Amino acid sequence: MLSIIPKDLAIPALQKYLQNAIAPRPICFASTVNKNGEPNLAPFSFFNIFSSNPPIAIFSPAYSGRTGAPKDTLLNVLEVPEVVINVVTYNMVQQTSLASSPFARGINEFLKAGFTPLPSDLVRPARVKESPVQLECKVIEVKELGKAGGAGNLVICEIIKIHIHESVLTIENQIDTHKIDLVARMGDNWYCRAKGDALFEVKKPITSIGVGYDAIPDPIKNSKLLSGNDLGLLGSIEQLPTGEEITEFKKTAPSFQTHEEAHKYAKTLLETNQVKEAWMFLLLNY
Repeated sequence: MLSIIPKDLAIPALQKYLQNAIAPRPICFASTVNKNGEPNLAPFSFFNIFSSNPPIAIFSPAYSGRTGAPKDTLLNVLEVPEVVINVVTYNMVQQTSLASSPFARGINEFLKAGFTPLPSDLVRPARVKESPVQLECKVIEVKELGKAGGAGNLVICEIIKIHIHESVLTIENQIDTHKIDLVARMGDNWYCRAKGDALFEVKKPITSIGVGYDAIPDPIKNSKLLSGNDLGLLGSIEQLPTGEEITEFKKTAPSFQTHEEAHKYAKTLLETNQVKEAWMFLLLNY
């Protein structure tokens, strides 16, 4: 295993490791204005939401690793503490990348990247019409993390109004993950797209408490066919099947000659989220 002390690396090399390891990262497409009202539009992948009550988003325009200069976005929010955070979808990713070019201060990236500004309701910066979700924010704090090139500046934003295009909504007026087609940043020049086979569901154990990995018999845990994900699913069940349930299941369960064949079949059950059935089958065949 390669082990690294961050202080031993040059900043570009360290950043390369971090951005490749901590990914995918959502993209904050930040619209700001300076004190003269001149617009700026730039993407940042050091970004996420950190609170729902109050609704808080944070992004970090770092000082340039090459020149040490501050980003125009940072200078703008220090002058006018307002920002619109626009989400980035696949259909706009190339234009978003174009907006990240190091244009001179005062250049309008809406024009350079071909985006359409929409007036905001509560803040001065414009929204990006092409983005399906636009968050009007007031900046409540900018926390500088350092002075040198590569140092971040946490722009802590309270979301005060949300605009969502109806094209990405379900009939219940919720955002449809399959429709919104978001993209995220990986390391180097790579992005990823949250679409199609890239999407999968894992139910969150918010109110349920699973039996846990430690409740799985060792012959099942040591299976050469069942993965860590398979074992995690088995451990998520709230209650093990009863003897009566197993006896009833045995009447229609297929039979196999080897544990390997049995575990392969159990894996197919887990792949279709038939966790209880997989448990009963494994308890019959481990």
